[in-house]
Amino acid sequence: MRYISTRGQAPAVSFLDAALAGMAPDGGLYVPESWPEAFEGDVERANCASMTFNVAASYVIEALGVGDDAARLAGDAYLGSPKLGFPFPMHVAPLVQVGPGEWMLELFHGPSLSFKDIAMQLIGHLYDHALSARGERRTVVCATSGDTGGAAVEALKNRERVDLFVLTPKGRVSEVQRRFMTASGAENVHTIDIDGDFDACQAIVKTMFADHRFAGQAQLSGVNSINWARIAAQSTYFHVASQILCAHGPVNFVVPTGNFGDAYSGWVAKQMGAPVGRIVLATNANDILSRALNTGRYERGAHSYATLSPAMDIQVASNFERILFEALDRDADHLRGLYAQFAQSGGFDIPPTALAGLRENFAAASVSNEETEQGMQTAYFETGYLACPHTAVGLEAKWKLDPPLDDRPVVTLATAHPAKFPETVEAATGVKPPLPAHCADLFSRAERIDALPNDAEAVKRFIRERSRAWS
Repeated sequence: MRYISTRGQAPAVSFLDAALAGMAPDGGLYVPESWPEAFEGDVERANCASMTFNVAASYVIEALGVGDDAARLAGDAYLGSPKLGFPFPMHVAPLVQVGPGEWMLELFHGPSLSFKDIAMQLIGHLYDHALSARGERRTVVCATSGDTGGAAVEALKNRERVDLFVLTPKGRVSEVQRRFMTASGAENVHTIDIDGDFDACQAIVKTMFADHRFAGQAQLSGVNSINWARIAAQSTYFHVASQILCAHGPVNFVVPTGNFGDAYSGWVAKQMGAPVGRIVLATNANDILSRALNTGRYERGAHSYATLSPAMDIQVASNFERILFEALDRDADHLRGLYAQFAQSGGFDIPPTALAGLRENFAAASVSNEETEQGMQTAYFETGYLACPHTAVGLEAKWKLDPPLDDRPVVTLATAHPAKFPETVEAATGVKPPLPAHCADLFSRAERIDALPNDAEAVKRFIRERSRAWS
């Protein structure tokens, strides 16, 4: 399996090289040259609903090009020491029924209480394996709207061959989210408070990758949602959940999303043969994705809004480039032109044929803060389910669709533990969710964080002075 760039001006690479690079050198994102069937031609692999999560994950990433190490890497990620990974390895992505034909897919049982742990734990072991074999180090950079940073810290802390630099928007994450980034006690972790929003953090990361001299000297790598290994790992829970519930046909999914990575992972699973039906993009007031799908114009807003679901406060959805590449029949020249237009004017019209293809697979709705609160209240008082605000965005969005979803089973992704947003959940429901036992001491741990201006050069200097990979 080889990986090509959506921009069409970079050489094809292996799965491992795509994961270590993060972004292609031409500014594009890596995608497979062709889509494999994850379980094709093997009766024993045909039903991942009967497997443990690590076994299903090993088959998925093996099909996507990891090779003979797939089983060991998946085992290390999901069956490893509870002190380092998932406290309950048999409880990685459980389904919980909340109504007739309605299910929650709980993805928050990892070390940082976010769905991003599922991919990051795999990436941590992948980095260890690859860099040790090559005798190399990496400088890993990460922009976060809240949850990616904590998951990256939990996956990469104390790893000898990696230095991690997390850029977080000042004052735009919850207290619990921040402490997962600042209280690891690991010398190889550097959390940077940027005086700007998430899009500013993401722009700094892209600027660093675009500076080829700096990226080469720093041995730069990224673990944001554009990293292909994250997409591959996340597609596993779509395979598993859809196969469990597919007795009467494909299963619909509702995905709270800002950067489109998780929703795209569902589409990847569908391309690989999973019985996935419609995928609903549930956005908050930062609604570039729902506007794109419903109006046909992909356009950056004037600014990002601070909402009750801060991990989705994103105005530029990086992974949208991947699905647009597919909708354009993999025409890299056409895609490059659209993104050049986006860089210049902040928007572009999606070609009609591409838009029609997107609408065959996706639907979208945006949810206000008031509706987010209503979603938490309805879930708790009518079903007893305590949802985080991001999950509540999903719960509300599915009722706003016009036309509505069909009557097949619908799975809403529960993307974060409610204890990551205790004040918001308590204000809506009257219940303050406690932290799970494995991180109950989070607020007693010492914090370390550095503050920098919204300036790429300042961040480069900071990294240059601290990265052990610098050459």
